[in-house]
Amino acid sequence: MKTTKYYIAAITAYTIWGFFSLVLKPIHEYPSLDILFNRVFSCSILMLLIVFIFKRSKVTEAITIFKKMEVKERRKTILINFGGSVFLIANWFSFIYVMNHVSVKATSLAYLVCPILTTLLAYFILHEKLSKTQWIAVGLSISGCLLLSYADLMDMFFSVFIGFTYACYLVSQRVNKAFDKFLTLTFHITLAALFLLPFYPAYSGPLPTEFKFYFCIETIAILFTIIPLFLNLYALSGIKASTVGMLLNINPMIAFALANFVYHEKIGMLQYASYGIILLAVLVFNSHHIFAFTQKYSPVSKNV
Repeated sequence: MKTTKYYIAAITAYTIWGFFSLVLKPIHEYPSLDILFNRVFSCSILMLLIVFIFKRSKVTEAITIFKKMEVKERRKTILINFGGSVFLIANWFSFIYVMNHVSVKATSLAYLVCPILTTLLAYFILHEKLSKTQWIAVGLSISGCLLLSYADLMDMFFSVFIGFTYACYLVSQRVNKAFDKFLTLTFHITLAALFLLPFYPAYSGPLPTEFKFYFCIETIAILFTIIPLFLNLYALSGIKASTVGMLLNINPMIAFALANFVYHEKIGMLQYASYGIILLAVLVFNSHHIFAFTQKYSPVSKNV
């Protein structure tokens, strides 16, 4: 059960993200780019402060490791980390835009499509092996997503794009193991901030004056960005990208419940059935670990 802590990290990250709409919806009247700019800049400043105060030794260690790498490995490391930042920016902007201007259901569908894309990318790029049971789970997930897309093809279009960007991030970071995880995440977010900085003067709106906006942004930065992304990278260091990807289904399950019970979006029986199938797929995909966990902690009966 050495992998249990990595499962817990992934489950915790995706449970947190499931409630993202609770802090994003209250600031839906602000442009998506303004939310993205403030989110990324806040994250970058906070994480750089933490690194310079508490993790300077890790910075020195990372520089030493990088210098010792062969030229080919160094280029690969640069590509993986620059690519990770690009995928994060694309994912965040598309997610915020769709959440605030299309529907909460479309964003929840994105993270139902993402596990399928992650599993397939991990299989073809990382050559991760899947059991027959896990392939059955992938088939169930595809069935559930097809049922949902039948109800709204436009939602599926947006969802595939959001899901693909994050799937690419997960798969790329599975092989990014050389450096401290917090330092890696700081690099990704700071690089994302530097990418966005030239666009800020031209594309940002008027400076927000409401306390609500800044409270939501800082909550998003700390609770819904730094913590879950760090847990995500930690989980990838111990379990396969396909497994981390499939657990991502927890996020849209919670988002779907919020869309129904909090935002009162119209939901039909087809969508209930689809989400039920996808929930079954998550259980089937991780059945080997669930059985191992229950066997370890179930009381052993003894003959008297």
